[in-house]
Amino acid sequence: MMPFLAGAQPVPDLGPEVDPPSAEDFNPLPEDLPESGGQVVVEETDPEEETSRLDQLFDDLARSDESSDTERAAREIQMIWMESGSDTVDILMSRAGKAIQADDHALALDLLDVVVVLKPSFAEGWNRRATVHYMREDFGKSLVDIERTLALEPRHWGALSGLAIIQRRLGFDDDALVTFKRALEVNPGLENAVEAIEDLEKKAEGAPA
Repeated sequence: MMPFLAGAQPVPDLGPEVDPPSAEDFNPLPEDLPESGGQVVVEETDPEEETSRLDQLFDDLARSDESSDTERAAREIQMIWMESGSDTVDILMSRAGKAIQADDHALALDLLDVVVVLKPSFAEGWNRRATVHYMREDFGKSLVDIERTLALEPRHWGALSGLAIIQRRLGFDDDALVTFKRALEVNPGLENAVEAIEDLEKKAEGAPA
């Protein structure tokens, strides 16, 4: 368990002056897999081959100097993350994604609750549910799901960014800075992390953020 997550509850009241959470904070979320004839198209892959492919893509992502190469590697990683290996789970994820886009958070949670029960080893299910909890301002539950995501995939930059955003919103600036830097190490193309790091470092130095 990450130290911040272990002591994250109870979550303090942020007060009326704090802007409500938005899905934009966590963007980009992995896109849904394409559907064909009502069925989700999932390519069968060997787990060992998939792990090897992910490792190579993460290596490409960290080493790339070109934004186009960074975006390509990130996109491929996200597509692999979205493949649960279960047609049922993939359909539920697709429907949950549409519910999130429609701001129907209750429906999205109902669908994602089923996803994490059917496929508890599927990191993206936990990550997507963490995002919905965040949008509902239920930061405690969001942190729990982020912890599950990172336990399954420590390189999940979306979950790391989400953790850093919550840490920052709750006033744990030092923790947020460390987490944002970790996310940027994994994916150098995260512009929101770059901006957040700059702001937090200025704040730490006493300059206006």
